[in-house]
Amino acid sequence: MMRFLVDNSLSPRFAQGLRLAGHEAVHVRDIGMAAAKDEAIFAEAAARGQIILCEDTDFGTILATRQTSRPSVILFRCRVKSVEALLPLLLGHLPALEIDLEAGAIVVFEDTRIRVRRLPIAGG
Repeated sequence: MMRFLVDNSLSPRFAQGLRLAGHEAVHVRDIGMAAAKDEAIFAEAAARGQIILCEDTDFGTILATRQTSRPSVILFRCRVKSVEALLPLLLGHLPALEIDLEAGAIVVFEDTRIRVRRLPIAGG
């Protein structure tokens, strides 16, 4: 079981689908952070030991600036944005990504590849 905080850039159905798959997941709307700035969401996920799921590249910038290894971030950069497409993609790859995510990583899902970069990001 992994712990996720789903950003506003993704549907609340993402959190629901992750919970149905046996993970702990909340959407920022579920915890009163729908209007929160990325920095606050970042801090919340770090404090709760959650992985941020987003389509917002700002979280990668925050990671680089802070030179931290937590929280891990999963960033979707795919043309198809639907929960029906992205959730199975994520769930199918989570077992292979688990060690990296637990250690601290940014994982970028693109249309034709998945990039994994361990944290902290050097040379921010």
